[in-house]
Amino acid sequence: MVEKFVGTWKMISSDNFDDYMKAIGVGFATRQVGNRTKPNLVVSVDDQGIVCLKSQSTFKTTEIKFKLNEPFEETTADDRKTRTVVTLENGKLVQKQSWDGKETNIEREIEDGKLVAKCIMGDVIAVRTYVMEA
Repeated sequence: MVEKFVGTWKMISSDNFDDYMKAIGVGFATRQVGNRTKPNLVVSVDDQGIVCLKSQSTFKTTEIKFKLNEPFEETTADDRKTRTVVTLENGKLVQKQSWDGKETNIEREIEDGKLVAKCIMGDVIAVRTYVMEA
């Protein structure tokens, strides 16, 4: 099921991301950079079932490697230290990050050939859309 996410995805739109970053506690200066950054998302999976999510931009490149359903420690692009677990739920790749008594979810799914990432913190939802690079 993860295979449909594999590839290099180029961001084409980002809606409500500033409000999402505010909701998770990202400071003003980092939000300014985050709002201007249009990262590529590179998804791969090896023969051991280890998934790699790499976010690449001119500002910062971050990478996480994980097995589905196995919690791991993550340092996010905005430097939060989270306990993260990624699961597959109804065809969606769901990344749950927990830190300091808070929790946010990033739900990624394929819709009409595009990768749609919904970043959810409470009632704040940002939607970031990517297309597969040729």
